[in-house]
Amino acid sequence: MTVELIIFIVISIALAWLSRNTLQHPKSHGFYRFFAWECILALVLLNLRVWGLDPLASNQLVSWGLLLVTSWLPIHAVRKLKNIGKPSSNARIDTALFDFEKTTILINSGAFRYIRHPMYATLLFLAWAAYLKQFSWIGTALVLAASILLFLTAKREEEECLQHFGAAYKSYMQKTKRFIPFVL
Repeated sequence: MTVELIIFIVISIALAWLSRNTLQHPKSHGFYRFFAWECILALVLLNLRVWGLDPLASNQLVSWGLLLVTSWLPIHAVRKLKNIGKPSSNARIDTALFDFEKTTILINSGAFRYIRHPMYATLLFLAWAAYLKQFSWIGTALVLAASILLFLTAKREEEECLQHFGAAYKSYMQKTKRFIPFVL
């Protein structure tokens, strides 16, 4: 068994444990997110051995740019969720949500002013950054699967937010993009 396979198994077990509540709810956004995480993990491990080879090649430069964004965006998003979103386990009783996702206030500042899903944008950028390290057929299948799964995750979360925040979220959706400001 290769080291990458052992790492994949160990991290997959940890992700499954972390996602145990969402995996019991196939209609929750976390259900799709788990499988996106698995695809991204497989992509990272698939290309791990070539991560630093030829660092100035055009595909590597784009990959490094995407990775730079992924180093800032999730920290920013979680801080906004915790500080402005005022999560409360009493306000949103849903075992499929992590505590920090149980926001009581709709966030529309910072990155959330431009995109609805900075956390999923981060995962999308990470998937493509890992893929760009080295092209392969399996990598192409994994990055496309991760992209589709993240799209489904975002769509399902939007449905959940519409139920919770109502018209305010619908208005917010009309003013923002899903993953990439002004584009997508």
